[in-house]
Amino acid sequence: MIPKKLTTDEISKLNQNFKEADPESILKWALQNFENSITLACSFGAEDLALLDMLTKLTPSPSVFYLDTGRLHEETYRTIESCRLKYGVEFTAYFPDTAQVEGLLRKKGPRSFYESAENRKECCEIRKVNPLGRALQNMSAWITGLRRDQSTFRAETNFIEKDDTHAGVIKINPLAFWTIENVEFYNKKNGVPVNPLHAQGYPSIGCEPCTRPVKPGEDPRSGRWWWENEGHRECGLHLRR
Repeated sequence: MIPKKLTTDEISKLNQNFKEADPESILKWALQNFENSITLACSFGAEDLALLDMLTKLTPSPSVFYLDTGRLHEETYRTIESCRLKYGVEFTAYFPDTAQVEGLLRKKGPRSFYESAENRKECCEIRKVNPLGRALQNMSAWITGLRRDQSTFRAETNFIEKDDTHAGVIKINPLAFWTIENVEFYNKKNGVPVNPLHAQGYPSIGCEPCTRPVKPGEDPRSGRWWWENEGHRECGLHLRR
């Protein structure tokens, strides 16, 4: 199947049309337009699980993948199993290239990401960014749980975007204008499985060595790569050119 493209004007019009739309309506449009060439990237955090629940109500067999970096929390693996049993979805796991991981560990050891931002980005590139590229091959669109209020870097997130980092694949963010309160209300109302890490103070869930709980009032992203002093905390999955 040839990946479907949207022009800049079409994307702009869609964002205007979706201004008052609920996430389910955006997902329904996306499924109708991209058919078997659309997939959900799931981290098994609150936002992605809300989207998973919505998708399973719109289609019997949604395409859902996750990036197994080899450093995920045990709680995340338990959540994957809970969702597999509840929704009957076959999640596709993408792993980092074995040779790249082995080379990194031989050269720099298992904790090199603590030493510098460059080392951390190298690890993220191998364990997350490269596998994401493979996950999006031959896809026309991918769905994410990005929200505008997650960070200043994500404050310009729109419902529909062109992901130039991944060959112009269309990026769909149905929860762009939702707050965390909206997400939690939806999940509680619909009996969505909850990753136990959220109750332990993790608003953002990533690799175990690179994620810590945050204190009340702290920025939700402050628990990611907390030892760095950079202005934004991203792994590279959502960087814009």
